[in-house]
Amino acid sequence: MAFEIRLNRKPQGRKALVREREEYFRLMDQGFSSTEACRIVGINRRTGKEWRNGRLASAGHTARAPVVRPGPQDGPTRYLREDERVHIADRLREGASLRAIAAELGRSPSTVSREVRRNRHPVSGQYRPHAAQARADARRPRPKPGKIGLNPELRDYVQRHLGRRWSPEQICQQLRRDFPGRPEMHVTHETIYQALYVQGRGELRRELTRALRTGRALRRPRRQARQRQPRMAQQMVMISERPAEVADRAVPGHWEGDLIIGKNNRSAIGTLVERSTRYVTLLHLPQGRAPELVRDALVEAAMSLPQHLRRSLTWDQGTEMHLHHEFTIATDIPVYFCDPASPWQRGSNENTNGLLRQYFPKGTDLSDHTRDDLDAVAAELNSRPRKTLGWETPAERLAKLLTPAS
Repeated sequence: MAFEIRLNRKPQGRKALVREREEYFRLMDQGFSSTEACRIVGINRRTGKEWRNGRLASAGHTARAPVVRPGPQDGPTRYLREDERVHIADRLREGASLRAIAAELGRSPSTVSREVRRNRHPVSGQYRPHAAQARADARRPRPKPGKIGLNPELRDYVQRHLGRRWSPEQICQQLRRDFPGRPEMHVTHETIYQALYVQGRGELRRELTRALRTGRALRRPRRQARQRQPRMAQQMVMISERPAEVADRAVPGHWEGDLIIGKNNRSAIGTLVERSTRYVTLLHLPQGRAPELVRDALVEAAMSLPQHLRRSLTWDQGTEMHLHHEFTIATDIPVYFCDPASPWQRGSNENTNGLLRQYFPKGTDLSDHTRDDLDAVAAELNSRPRKTLGWETPAERLAKLLTPAS
């Protein structure tokens, strides 16, 4: 049915000018100017302006339902529709809260808050629904060019640090430190992951996935932690008896230890992590992981430390620590044992073992690595910035502890 201007222009309650409003927006969508659309529909130009930008607040005016626009906008959708944006503008002019508007639209309050923040006028700060719709439509087309692919300097920086086995999160934080006044050089770690994993982008070389901690070419869900070695049967002091100062990491000198195991369980490397600084020391075990070999390697590592950095050692219940009491006698360092199948009680050490698997993959013979190889790996880990240290390196933190107070 063709649109006809009503002869009776008296108000009709809640349905006032509904068909006129629909026809006005239909003409605007066809390219007519607002003035021309108002003339054809038979309304005042001010009325058309209020329809486009939201009504002015009026005394005693109550909340209204969203204006229903014809066409494919009807029905639920992931994105805000234009009629919903008109409703938001109207209610904002009336002083309604964002939560009230969200409830009226059946949307999350964060959705409405984000919409107003992103699509309001950049200068005046006013929220105009049709301009907001245009901004949203301009952002929506996919695929979008990635930030890394558009910036050769950023791409080279990311690739260079991935080649040094930095994690994406370490890289994005270092970018902010190296380029504090250049937002075009700032990305999130998820942007780096997508540049590596998302098909069709090609922003970073695919082979760089081998430099990631997992070395995976595809993203996979995390697996549950495997059960730890069986507990020792005697002479153990459990972690529940460990002093409280160890748990809060305020006092340096408390260490966590474990082994990473090589091919066919025939080789191993010992790992020690200082809880306060996350400083890593590796134990060379070329002859195996018998209790006496682990004891001797631990004694050698402990005696190379200053006295104030030798306070305690926490280990799991592996049989390699069967002679832990002899280690304590030789170094005066007490050993505390974790509960069975509780790797989170040595969280720093477990995290470090995951990092070390980049250098010592599972299923390889770890006895092939020399003492110099282990020292080089430890030095590289200790020179990486760590999020938990405020992006300082473990070596920097340890140097502060070793430097005498002036």
